[in-house]
Amino acid sequence: MRSIHSPFTPNGLTNDSAVPTANTATIKNNLLEAIANDPDLPTLGSSISRIVQLSSSDHESIRQLSYFVLSDVSLTQKILRLSNSVAFRSSPNKIITSVSKAIFLMGFNSVKNCALAMLLVDGLSGKHAEHVRTELIHTLAASMVSRELAKHSQFGDAEEIVVVALFKNLGRLLLAAYDPEHYQKMTALIAQGAHTPWQAAMQVLGFNLETLTENILENWNIPASIIQALKNRPGGNLNLAKSKHEWMQQAAEFSEKTAPLVLACMQIDDPAYKEKLLNRFGKALCLDTAKLNQLIANASEETYALLMDTDLLALEKKRTNNPSSSPTEFNRENEEDALNELVLETSENDHHQITQRYPSGKPYNASMLLLSGIQDVAEIMASGRYKLDDLIMLVLETYYNSLGFRFITLCLLDPKINQYRARSSLGKNHMFYQKAFNFPATPAIDLFHGALKKNADLLISDAYACKIRKLVPQWHNDLLPDARSFMILPLVTRQKPIGLFYADRDVEAPEGISSEETRLIRTLKGQVLTAFNSN
Repeated sequence: MRSIHSPFTPNGLTNDSAVPTANTATIKNNLLEAIANDPDLPTLGSSISRIVQLSSSDHESIRQLSYFVLSDVSLTQKILRLSNSVAFRSSPNKIITSVSKAIFLMGFNSVKNCALAMLLVDGLSGKHAEHVRTELIHTLAASMVSRELAKHSQFGDAEEIVVVALFKNLGRLLLAAYDPEHYQKMTALIAQGAHTPWQAAMQVLGFNLETLTENILENWNIPASIIQALKNRPGGNLNLAKSKHEWMQQAAEFSEKTAPLVLACMQIDDPAYKEKLLNRFGKALCLDTAKLNQLIANASEETYALLMDTDLLALEKKRTNNPSSSPTEFNRENEEDALNELVLETSENDHHQITQRYPSGKPYNASMLLLSGIQDVAEIMASGRYKLDDLIMLVLETYYNSLGFRFITLCLLDPKINQYRARSSLGKNHMFYQKAFNFPATPAIDLFHGALKKNADLLISDAYACKIRKLVPQWHNDLLPDARSFMILPLVTRQKPIGLFYADRDVEAPEGISSEETRLIRTLKGQVLTAFNSN
């Protein structure tokens, strides 16, 4: 970890250290070329841009965030693991088993910002690992500090500061990833205590890393408001912000400078450094010594949870066993205590995990997973503060995960065009299938119309059986020719069909559905009908 005893002057620079070296252009061009030639970076930038631009005030964004997380199995697992950690769990009695419930209980912004942090770690942690991990750990700590500040901000949508804090250190992170030699020279100067990070960058590189950060973020189409918030305020003690923009600049700089204290809080106390922080930021951010210490403690707990979930904590542990490690790195004994605190009780959570699957993909413990989903839906409905689309997403996710489907969708009747059309979906190529999944409402002799007419739930283990194939409509054969097992759950209210759930697999499911699973599947469907009738 970096030392917390580096100079505090935000942008001080002597004239001689401001003169670019003769190799400045070469260093910068080589760095930009290395970044440009990395085939993974555009994908990372595209994913980050998609998440950043999701707004908590836009209802459609909740669905898009759910889709994004659920499309990545690894990201889904990390979000669920983190949402059940001590630091992020909203209630000790509430186990979060779905992304939709995580968004509902943790909040849209919390899940969004955690997903961003995980994307950044996954995208960069494999490059010159040791140096990059150092910067990633610092970045995640800064983001957790900013999260604490956002809780007490007087400005709306204050959690945007977490995104700013994640990007504040991007220039150093990219330097560590793509030019480790100059990164080491720069950090060595900072560690000596005679150079600020800005001065060290100018002396070693001949250019400001903040400019590199801005260029990369512009290429990623990150909003200008976030890029502008990365700039530090002028030197001296700061006053209360007059605008959200000014507050975000203050909070981003404070978060970056407080991160080393968060990472070192279990080992050392640095009153002199804290005093400098309070002198510059105390009035502006309404902080005193007690509030600062509490903020550091809260951010530390959340940071440890996030580091553990992104696997950075275990990797950092290997470095802390090295006698040459800096005194600001993790203390092993305290780290073990933190891990023990964050581990979930086995007896409480085992039955929510998928332990084994049939060859079809259906989990052995489908009943327990369905029951958990039913409880989640009931809890959200009882709160009275849900939107129907969000509830539908939770139901889709429950069916999808509990029964191991490849694709699932909710189809609703559109009376204007007399067609049933897919509205929400999950699974492989779900958007492609959703656009084409529609069929006429005009009665016909096939499985779909038969299920709607008789209000009969159909669970088909082998769609290639002769008697089944005769009843599969042509539009389904054209769109999903490889569907080998599927489920149709008609939605009928007041004796009128309004739509159906459809889900399939590309393999047979000879294990079928037990009577208990059937009961739970219908209970979940009944909850949806109740929600439709009450909206």
